[in-house]
Amino acid sequence: QVQLVESGGGLVQAGGSLRLSCAVSGNTFRIDAIGWYRQAPGKQRELVAVISSGDSTNYADSVKGRFTISRDNAKNTVYLQMNSLKSEDTAVYYCNAKARVRAWAVRPTDFWGQGTQVTVSS
Repeated sequence: QVQLVESGGGLVQAGGSLRLSCAVSGNTFRIDAIGWYRQAPGKQRELVAVISSGDSTNYADSVKGRFTISRDNAKNTVYLQMNSLKSEDTAVYYCNAKARVRAWAVRPTDFWGQGTQVTVSS
């Protein structure tokens, strides 16, 4: 099992920066990828950035060049550095882990954090 706890959300002015953290605990040996998702009012939840177990990364077009996903050397915390924030970045941000709960599992199981609010003022 995997537990995720997000932190670092808050209120920031447009053009500013914010750094989100996702603390990962539990069985981390079978995590395939960790991603950041966000959901704005009235919109579907969307993938913002993802980092795989092999450290490859991918980003939504809307955040390319502005956001950076990374993880620490201990492999227990994932970060989302958000720069040049825009009002349209306002959303609840969720940390997601895709993990195989058994070594023989073919498809991963999704684990979610509780979410952290990011509000960007104009």
